[in-house]
Amino acid sequence: MVEGYEKATASTLKAYLEVTKPPSVALLVFTALGGMVVAAGGQAIPPSLLLQALLAATLGCAGANAITCYIDRDMDSIMERTKRRPLPTRRIDPPERALYWGVALAVASFILAWLINPLSFLCAAFGFFDNVLIYSLLMKRRSPLNVIWGGFSGGIPALFGWAAVKGSLSLAAFLIAALVVLWIPSHIWSLALFWSEDYKKVKVPMLPAVFTLKSTLRCLLTTVLLLYLFSIALGFVGGLGAIYLTTALVAGLAMVVGNLNMFIRPTRKKAWVMFKMSGPYLLILFVSMMLDLLLK
Repeated sequence: MVEGYEKATASTLKAYLEVTKPPSVALLVFTALGGMVVAAGGQAIPPSLLLQALLAATLGCAGANAITCYIDRDMDSIMERTKRRPLPTRRIDPPERALYWGVALAVASFILAWLINPLSFLCAAFGFFDNVLIYSLLMKRRSPLNVIWGGFSGGIPALFGWAAVKGSLSLAAFLIAALVVLWIPSHIWSLALFWSEDYKKVKVPMLPAVFTLKSTLRCLLTTVLLLYLFSIALGFVGGLGAIYLTTALVAGLAMVVGNLNMFIRPTRKKAWVMFKMSGPYLLILFVSMMLDLLLK
């Protein structure tokens, strides 16, 4: 009986963790760390500030994800890609529990952000507002440009990290954030190309579900080219050196070539490959900018 209770408790805890989408949270929090390291110029960041800022970013991203899972629960129960999430499978039931969980996490994040400085709080609040209200509630089911609107919230963790260290923002901070904002459409649209029938099924106007394949691929390639140019510009504006610039040039070129190949000869398999490549690409870019400064 005790063993059964322990298994049930572990399963419940796993569901509440899963509804926050840990892989997404981890990548966004890593961009916040990147913003902090570049803002500090590679110098030591006070451990208390580092932990508080990363915890605030983690709780904020996790809270927003839990709330958007609640908002999207009807769609998630229909789409093949999402029907095994905690709400469709009723591992969290009633679904309002996911909403309360998300709100609690977000409130804790806001408190921690406010205790850092007001600008950090404003960044956290804007990111939450854009992701939950603008993207999930207003744009996701209405506009083919939903990912563009929602992409702004993706760049906020990097701005938040910079603001936590500096208490102000600069051109370099906005360029770091722009990398994530421009990365999100290519990441999501590649996934949506693979799962386009899913989005048609739930009548979500994701670009690949409502535009022609060629138009979608043209938009996707444009965002990748812009991302490549912005990543190189950051090397000069942000005072980064050879490690970052070499990585940005080589890794970015690989992304451009891969997406160009998909544009010329599109297949679902290539869309999936580019989706799987996009996450490591952003991770490598941020690792290189931190190493560039830390090793100087």
